[in-house]
Formats: sequence, structure tokens, C-alpha cells
Amino acid sequence: MKIRNILIITLLAALPQLTSAQSYSIPVSDLETDFGARLELSIDKKITKGLHVEAFAQGRLSENFSKFGRVDAGLGVSYKVNQYLKFGTGYMLINKQSSSDAWKMRHRAYFDVAGTLHAGAWRFQLKERLQLTHKDVNTVKHQTTPNLLELKSRLKAAYKVSPQLEPYGFVELRNVFNDPSCTATWSSATETFGDYSFTGYNHAYINRLRGSLGAKYNFDRHNALDLYVLADYCYDKAIDTYSNGTYLRSLSWEPSFKTAICLGYSFSF
Repeated sequence: MKIRNILIITLLAALPQLTSAQSYSIPVSDLETDFGARLELSIDKKITKGLHVEAFAQGRLSENFSKFGRVDAGLGVSYKVNQYLKFGTGYMLINKQSSSDAWKMRHRAYFDVAGTLHAGAWRFQLKERLQLTHKDVNTVKHQTTPNLLELKSRLKAAYKVSPQLEPYGFVELRNVFNDPSCTATWSSATETFGDYSFTGYNHAYINRLRGSLGAKYNFDRHNALDLYVLADYCYDKAIDTYSNGTYLRSLSWEPSFKTAICLGYSFSF
């Protein structure tokens, strides 16, 4: 619990920077909190020097371990140019349970570039991931982006205690580039929005700050375990409109803070 408390303090300290980046003066909902878990599996195949193919899968528990609400699976390719630079690309299939308990598929393509520096036993890495996520939003296109474009920026520091054990920590920002945007006027007398107009998918802002502490243990050259604590602070805009986009029911920011215990197994050959 001490690790979790450290992550909470670290992330909450950055909230003014996140909230100040928003362009709407709209209500903020109560902070939603949750605790869950993630189980991960990956298989890495070396094709030739620097070139690897990876298959991966992940399952998530949420709502204080009471709900199995998401499954991911994907395939990626990476190429390590040298000890400093690495590129990667891949595809993910995401099956996620909505608030109505309906399972909905999402498709995600991504492109990575990572720069790494070594200083003795320390390893520092900056990784940028540009990702495009497609989801079926035909009936809610004015409140949800059908093809969401995001950039994740991760700074990671790892320390090699031994050939087997490597503790690490990272912080990550996620930027969304094309959230739905609108103009509207709030009437405190009628408690409704007036003069509503959908203005397109052009709202860009930072919508997540993530932090993690963990350690990776290599049993041998093929098998490894990764145990870490993950903390997410999200600040997403929630829009509720008629399906034809002619009337705005509600507009608010929905902050959430979620932590998870995560365990991953990887096999390399």
C-alpha cells in the first residue's frame, strides 16, 4: 500500500497542470476511484538482428476485482536500429465491456519510436506512441470520436541490479487530438444548455497521466516475469446529445483515479 500511496501523491500533484490545459469552463464530476488487476502474456520471436515479431494478450479486472471488463490481443513488429534507437508498429483488437455490460470491439493501429540512453547500470528511455483507435459510434457520433488519434509519451528509468533483476519506474502522458467539440450556453435558470452546435472532431488536450513502479525478473534468456503497480489519473470530457446532434443534454469533465496490480509473463526465442 505504500507504493500505491506514493503514486497517488505523485499523480495528484500534477492535476493543476492537466486541468489548466482544458478549454471549456464546464462542470467537473466527482472523482471516480477504482482498484483492479491486469494479467499479461507476450511471445517475442527474433527474426534477424534487430528485427522482432511479438504477439501479446492482456486481461483486466476492475471495480475492485469484481468485474472482468476488457481483453486485448495484438501483433507487433519492432526494429532496433542501434543501442539508441528503436521503431515499432502493430495492431490490437480490444474487446471492452461498456457501462451497460455490452461487449464492444475496437481496432487499434500504432507506431512507436523509442530513444534509449545507458549510464552504467541505469537505462533511460523516452518512447512516443501514435495510435489510432476505431470504434463503431454510428448512433453517438456527436459525442464519441469514431477514429480517435492519440499520442502517448513515456519516460522510463530502469536499474539493473543483476542480470536477472531490473526494477523500474515510468511516467506517461496521453494526448488526444480529435475529441468532439461544441459550443453551448448554460442556463442556470432552466438548468439546460442552449445555442448548442457541434463543431467537429478538433478538441485536443491531455486526458491521462500515468505512473508505475515495478520490477522485471529474467529466469533465463527465454522466460521473464514482470510485476508492477500502475496508477492512472484520467480527465475525460463527457458529452451526451441526441443521436442526431441537435440537442445537448449534458457536458462535463469526468476525472478518475484508478490503480492496478499487474503481472506479466514473456517468452522470447
